[in-house]
Amino acid sequence: MNLEQNNNLSQQPSKKRTFWKILRSFFLTISAMANIVILVVVIGIISLFATVIFTAGQKDAFTEKVIQSGSRTNKIVVINLEGIIDSKQSLNMYNQLKLARNDEHIKAIIIRTNSPGGTISASDQIYNEILKCRNQANIPVVAFMQGVAASGAYYTSVGCDKIIAEPTAITGSIGVIMGHFVIQELLEEKLGIQPVIIKSGEKKDWPNPFQEITEEQEEYIQKKLIVPFYERFTQIIAHGRDSLTIDDINRLADGSIYNADEALDEKLIDQIGYLDDAIELAKSLAEIEDAQVIEYQRPFSFTSLLDAKTKTLLKIDRTTLYELTTPQLLYLWTLQN
Repeated sequence: MNLEQNNNLSQQPSKKRTFWKILRSFFLTISAMANIVILVVVIGIISLFATVIFTAGQKDAFTEKVIQSGSRTNKIVVINLEGIIDSKQSLNMYNQLKLARNDEHIKAIIIRTNSPGGTISASDQIYNEILKCRNQANIPVVAFMQGVAASGAYYTSVGCDKIIAEPTAITGSIGVIMGHFVIQELLEEKLGIQPVIIKSGEKKDWPNPFQEITEEQEEYIQKKLIVPFYERFTQIIAHGRDSLTIDDINRLADGSIYNADEALDEKLIDQIGYLDDAIELAKSLAEIEDAQVIEYQRPFSFTSLLDAKTKTLLKIDRTTLYELTTPQLLYLWTLQN
C-alpha cells in the first residue's frame, strides 16, 4: 500500500466525524428554536388565560386605547355608536358611558356615530345615558357624525351638548316606521297551512301577519303607536336644539334626510368638521387645553370568539321566528323611505 492510499484511508473517518458534527449541530439548532417557539406559545396562552380569568364575569370590562397623547389627568373618551341600534348596542353604550361617568379623569365624551338608527327603546335608552353624563356627572358630550347618523342615531345625538358632522355625513330621517310580513298567501295557498287565532278581544292581534291590514287597523296603529312616538321624537329635538322652533321641527320631521351642509343650514347640527375638530370642541366645552384621547376596548375572551362564531351560523328558533313575524316599531332610516 503506497503513501497516497494511506492518506485517503485516514481522511475518510475525519469526513464522517465532520458530517455527524454538522448534523448534530443542525438538530440542536432546530431543537433550540422549537423550544423558543413553545415557550412563546406557552407565555401567550398563560397571558390569554390570565386575561380571561381577570375579566370573567365582568361584562362591562374594558381596556383603554390611547388614540392621541396628552395629559393623563385630563382624558377625553371617544365612544363608538355603530350599526343598527338595538338592545345589545344599548347595553354596550350603557357600560361605556357608566365607566366614563365614574372616572374622575374623564373631562369630556365624544359619541362617534355611524348608524341609520334602530329600535325606539334602545335609542331612547342611549339618549337617557347621555343625559346622565351631562346632568349628573357634569361631563360635556359631543356628538360626532360619520357616514350616517339618521333617525334613532339623530335622536341620540340631540342628547349631546353639541353636534358636529363630517362633510359627507347624512342625518335627519326624523320619524317613525313600522313594518311586518303578511304571510297569509304563502301559508294558505302555497303550503296549505291554515292559521288558527284565538283571542280575547278584536284588537288583540292587530296587525296580524296572517291577514291583510285593514284601514281601521292602520288608523288604530297610527293613533296608538306612530303618532305618540313621532311626537316624542319631535319633543326630544325641541328640548335638545334651542335654535329650532316647533314649526321648524315639524317642517323638517317628514322623514327627509339631509347632508351636512343642509343640516347646518337648518340648524340640525352645530358644525361641520372631522374628529380633530370634535376633540377641540370637546376641550373647549370642558375648559381644558391638553387632554389624552382614548377609546374603550374589550379584551379578548373565548366567549367573544364563540359568540362571533355562532353569529355566522343560521339559527331558526322560536325567538327568531317571533322577531320575523312581530311588527317592529323603529326610529330607522331605510332605503324604502
